[in-house]
Amino acid sequence: MNQDRIITLKNLYRDWSGEDVHSFERILGSGSNRKYYRLMGENQTAIGVIGEDPYENRAFLSFTDHFRKHGLNVPEIYSTDKNGEIYLLQDLGDISLFSLLPGMTGSKDNISRIETLYKRILDDLIRFQVIAGKDLDYSVCFPREKFDSQSMHWDLNYFKYYYLKLAYIPFREQALENDFSTLLDFLSMADSGYFMYRDFQARNIMLLNTEPYFIDYQGGRKGPLQYDVASLLFQAKAELPHSFREQMLEYYISKLREHIEVDRNTFIPLYYGFVLIRTLQVLGAYGYRGFYERKPHFVESIGYALKNIEWLLENVKYAIEVPELIGCLEAMVKKNSKQRQKKGNEKLTVEINSFSYLRNGIPEDKMGHGGGFVFDCRALPNPGRLEEFRNLSGLDQEVKDFLNRYPEVENFNDNIFAVVCQSIDNYIEKGFDHLVINFGCTGGQHRSVFCAERLFEKIKGKYNIRVILKHTMKENW
Repeated sequence: MNQDRIITLKNLYRDWSGEDVHSFERILGSGSNRKYYRLMGENQTAIGVIGEDPYENRAFLSFTDHFRKHGLNVPEIYSTDKNGEIYLLQDLGDISLFSLLPGMTGSKDNISRIETLYKRILDDLIRFQVIAGKDLDYSVCFPREKFDSQSMHWDLNYFKYYYLKLAYIPFREQALENDFSTLLDFLSMADSGYFMYRDFQARNIMLLNTEPYFIDYQGGRKGPLQYDVASLLFQAKAELPHSFREQMLEYYISKLREHIEVDRNTFIPLYYGFVLIRTLQVLGAYGYRGFYERKPHFVESIGYALKNIEWLLENVKYAIEVPELIGCLEAMVKKNSKQRQKKGNEKLTVEINSFSYLRNGIPEDKMGHGGGFVFDCRALPNPGRLEEFRNLSGLDQEVKDFLNRYPEVENFNDNIFAVVCQSIDNYIEKGFDHLVINFGCTGGQHRSVFCAERLFEKIKGKYNIRVILKHTMKENW
């Protein structure tokens, strides 16, 4: 069935572009069950989507058409199949706002650029919420039309069952449910007559020719203004400085007042209430993906969300009494602090692999972290083309002597060492426990092995950490 859908997707591309598909690659999504592909021909590129839920597809396609009519930067829909389950979208590239955020600790020019981008994005958010939200067809919303008390209670239960219980945080269930009701009564005071994007965060904002474009709004519905601002400014892994958050919040309120009346004394307390419930929803999602589905990188992400919880506990005084919930939050932060201290005493493991592009491809990331490095050694001189080296490997002195004769080989390895050291230093500082570095060449026997060995020696010489070296083609030498 999936193969039939891929054939349909490729046919849509040919009909739209008039070209054959030369390149077809899967793009990993985040939490969605939709499947994404990049299709490329001689001159055209597009993103193909296979969506299994017809209601979700309907919401996305309807919203996209509506937002484009309002001049908002959302991807153009090139083509759809007759059922609206398979469709082609404009390729917005791979640069997201999130990828620029390390610049927040860089030069003044970088910081100024990011501030300008955030202001532009908040301007667009108001256009989504207030202007385009006026005449939107909310009957197509998925999974429901409004972010009301029931929706918020679902999020709180998600947090309770997939984070609190799976993280073994003790609580009295009835007392916690009473606090949930108190919190929901408070949040229900917010005006919910606007479009709520639902997942308005830096990973869903792409930058195409420096212009922000917006994706993944299919879960949008009527809701409060504060929720999306909270999602953007308190995105867990973005780690925005609080002074920057405050600056952007004030900018948003000032711009919002150009369209509607805003009582700041009412808006701000509700805003921090939605920061809380959004963070709890994120913790539920991380718990589900990490504790339940056992994906380690989601477990690692929990610490970022707990930093936001810790900040809220220290800096925000809520106008409601929710003692059981506050007790849970304090227990979560305390447990995370102990785990950080324990992890700080553990050593980072660096795993170095050599592999063959021709035979077995890039080694699987068994830890599930993603990231790391893949270095392509095929641009280096190839001893495998010479008969005297054919049955040898990068472990043999003759091959080492051959490669050491070339200055470009030394430059290649020196540059790699500099880049890798930057990541190792950062990983040690943040308490991360695993970094994978892969070297590939045609046969996985000479150049990749030599470079992997060289990096192994250099890291062992500089750092007191665990380093594992694997040559995946060793059995075939």
